[in-house]
Amino acid sequence: MRRWAVENVLLLAAGAGILLTTPLRGGLPRFTEDELYSLYFLWLLMGAVKALERKGFFTALARRLETRRGLGPKLVLGTFALAALVTNDVALLATLPLVLALRGRRSELAVLAVLAANAGSALTPFGNPQNLYLYLHYRLDPLAFVAAILPLSAAFLPFLLAAGWALGPKAAQAAPPPPLAAPGAALAALLLTLAGVLRLLPLSLTPIAALLVLLADRRAFWAIDYGLLLTLAGFFLLVDNLEALLPVRLAGEHGVFLLALALSQVLSNVPTAVFLAPFTDHWRALLWGVNAGGFGTPLASLANLIGLRLFLAGAGPSDRRRFLLGYAIGETLALLLAIALFLAFSP
Repeated sequence: MRRWAVENVLLLAAGAGILLTTPLRGGLPRFTEDELYSLYFLWLLMGAVKALERKGFFTALARRLETRRGLGPKLVLGTFALAALVTNDVALLATLPLVLALRGRRSELAVLAVLAANAGSALTPFGNPQNLYLYLHYRLDPLAFVAAILPLSAAFLPFLLAAGWALGPKAAQAAPPPPLAAPGAALAALLLTLAGVLRLLPLSLTPIAALLVLLADRRAFWAIDYGLLLTLAGFFLLVDNLEALLPVRLAGEHGVFLLALALSQVLSNVPTAVFLAPFTDHWRALLWGVNAGGFGTPLASLANLIGLRLFLAGAGPSDRRRFLLGYAIGETLALLLAIALFLAFSP
């Protein structure tokens, strides 16, 4: 029970906030249409990704990066691209086990993988939950979304690739990588979901994706992180109460960016996006703030927590110390770079 409470502290905080603010409002909070769409598409996306994960598709894909020549850049580029397509947490779940199998430079490569996952996931509307929510909340054009955040995401890639190349680790002597299983219905479900998010597919046809997930793996929907979905739903209702009680607007792009950046360090970037979006029209500054805010503390993003948990659980004491030092340095430098990029590219 205590472990569940620790892992779901944000859900409990949202629930407490709803209980405190609902009597003051004098009415029940409600979901908006965009919020329901966000929960629905995130549920579909998580189900399709989980089906692919349970089939070993991502693990097999990651193991195919395991070659002696150019492993560092391949790992960075693979994590970056995977995060942009199927979220940063899935990218790390696929690539960090490979890092742990290496004989040298594991700690440094693990830090690069976490940074690449955060940078890559910022690029697309479906790279992470906060992007999906902001994309739907502000009803953005897909190309406008990518163009707005591209400088942040793309600027990290050459630095990470250069660092990966400089590390030059050797691959572990292991058995040949497992065959890449035919993804079939699960991949079709993922593609249909992404098409729905990008409005290339009518909403009425997206339930086909759910049927394909069930066809691929009937237990996939049972295995997804419902704590995340419930936390988002809780914050949606809490923010609806706060909107009714505090009819204020946040002015100034720089202020919105810095507030989102700061709140992400302690609240995490997904709840921060949900909390601030109804109070500002500066979607670009908020988008930059929550994605730049994913760098920094372990709480700043789910990818950070996953990276820490996976690596620390599978590494020895020496590697753990090197990883924690590298993580602190790498995340601090990434945060400073993200702030500099916003200042350089802000209107």
